[in-house]
Amino acid sequence: MSSDILQLTPREVWSNFYRLTQIPRPSGHEEKIREFIAGFGKNLGLETIVDDVGNVIIRKPAVPGMENRKGVILQGHLDMVPQKNSGKIHDFKTDPIETVVDGDWVRANGTTLGADNGMGVAAAMAVLASRELQHGPLEALFTSNEESGMTGAFGLKPGLLKGDILMNLDSEDAGELFIGCAGGSNGTITLRYREQMLPGDYRGFMIKVTGLKGGHSGVDIHLGRGNANKIMNRILYEGYQRYGLLLSSINGGSLRNAIPRESFVQVAIPVTRAGEFLDTLAILSRTITNEILAVEPTLQIEAVAAEVPQTVIEERIFVTLLHAIYGCPDGVMRMSNEMAGLVETSNNLAMVKSGNGVITIENLLRSSVDSSRADLEIMIKSIFDLAGAESEFDGGYPGWKPDHASPILKLMQEIYQRKFGTIPKITAIHAGLECGILGGTYPGLDMISFGPTIRFPHSPDEKVNIESVGRFWDFLVETLRHIPLK
Repeated sequence: MSSDILQLTPREVWSNFYRLTQIPRPSGHEEKIREFIAGFGKNLGLETIVDDVGNVIIRKPAVPGMENRKGVILQGHLDMVPQKNSGKIHDFKTDPIETVVDGDWVRANGTTLGADNGMGVAAAMAVLASRELQHGPLEALFTSNEESGMTGAFGLKPGLLKGDILMNLDSEDAGELFIGCAGGSNGTITLRYREQMLPGDYRGFMIKVTGLKGGHSGVDIHLGRGNANKIMNRILYEGYQRYGLLLSSINGGSLRNAIPRESFVQVAIPVTRAGEFLDTLAILSRTITNEILAVEPTLQIEAVAAEVPQTVIEERIFVTLLHAIYGCPDGVMRMSNEMAGLVETSNNLAMVKSGNGVITIENLLRSSVDSSRADLEIMIKSIFDLAGAESEFDGGYPGWKPDHASPILKLMQEIYQRKFGTIPKITAIHAGLECGILGGTYPGLDMISFGPTIRFPHSPDEKVNIESVGRFWDFLVETLRHIPLK
């Protein structure tokens, strides 16, 4: 039951997280959570600002005797990624998240949990509400629409923030301190088509690719999980080349920043070849399943008899689409030379959808090297230029370059080792933390990112480790107590 998390410790964090799970907050629909957070600050008697792009800033004065400490900004984002399992009835715009305490973890019942970035927001709320913690001047910055455009970070105006140190509470590995992140851009491809009548006697089928794990298109991109759009394209290619399959509609993936878990197509097969196609699909399904069985044990590929579509996408464009999707890069392009095990550059072939004479192909490109991301944009554009498609790359945001000489990094290393008896790992993340954007607007900030252990964000398998939340909270409290003088 959702309320079981109220028994977990630290209660000041988990109680806030529970309150967040009861407020719908998918990206782009943050009115309720914004109102809640602003009301939270005002009810505490703290200075609360809601800016023009929906960010909420709450200021808390230093406790007596710590007024001369450097100012700290606790930063997290208000929105969450809305993903659910097939068959799960849930409206992210109206329904609360159903949380489940499952052994050492908290997860949701068939949906994303919102621990990304609900745990960071909950911790910042606990700091603001506490009358016992020792700290200098504080600001909490809750940004809007991080997951689908970072519009809050982009729209934050210079001069609003007063702090010297920014603690981003949006990373997902306890015991690790993050000092860098990837930049990114959106690649939108449009391919126009006409509809044509079927040239003969056909049978209709709905082909489904389901059961994939999906996940965060940055954090999980190196895990080798299946991409529903790539798998579906492989099936369509085989069906067209061998049996004359024609495509009526396609609907693959749902979000740019989530590895696509599902794809659905409506197709037509010549009556005389339909049986052979189904036999081949069964063989191809086993082949694909065996290829990725270790990472995708619940993959399902099936063809279900359906009405014969009245029209299909013109064959010339369909063939062009097949070749272009086959050639479009997806997954890890290059590993980092600077940090072992870190992805440098990747692409997520996130969505392929048709309708109203247009096929839209959505990509999310990431790289910690801006020139490499630009090169990947040209690579993708070149493929789709050959296909006669239109390519647009926008929403670009910079990476966050690591600063190994950061004073807050040095302080937190010392505190972590003293408190927990181990040395924290210093690393960067292949995801789009807002630090790169905020650092551009406020170039003097000393920045770091840390958080509890969260696994499989941006998917219905998302979960947060209970013990790590306690360590994250203790680490945050101890760090605030030792912030140096100005």
